[in-house]
Amino acid sequence: MIILGIDPGIARMGWGVIEEIKQKPRAIAYGCFETTKDTPHKDRLRAVHDELTRLIQQYKPDRVAVEKLFFSKNVKTALTVGEARGVIMLTCGELNAQVFEISPKEVKQALTGYGQADKQQVQKMIQLILKLKEIPKPDDAADALAIAIAGARRSL
Repeated sequence: MIILGIDPGIARMGWGVIEEIKQKPRAIAYGCFETTKDTPHKDRLRAVHDELTRLIQQYKPDRVAVEKLFFSKNVKTALTVGEARGVIMLTCGELNAQVFEISPKEVKQALTGYGQADKQQVQKMIQLILKLKEIPKPDDAADALAIAIAGARRSL
């Protein structure tokens, strides 16, 4: 099974692709797609759509795991992430990708067994589970791999 994990954002969208065979995940690819502040908003959203379309067409995931929006003190940031999530969900729908949402707490629980784990604990588990030489960078890509791992462990 191929799982694409998405850490949504308009400035930075983390993505990670894993393959799971007999409950043993391995990283296929990961990265972070970025847009710049000086790009018009509608064009940034279109760029998120285009990049996700490329990823789905290239890796042909069996499922796409998208992190749910968490509570944010910054309303402007929450709104733009929400818009990016809308584009992500629509893109998955257009491409008939099986998609589901997963909360940050569910991701932490799936990787560490503790829903309040800190970022360093989660990143270390990503490295151990995927048998990587180092913790993936940037953080958005590591987060996306964590979302993909949690997505592999969650039944639909």
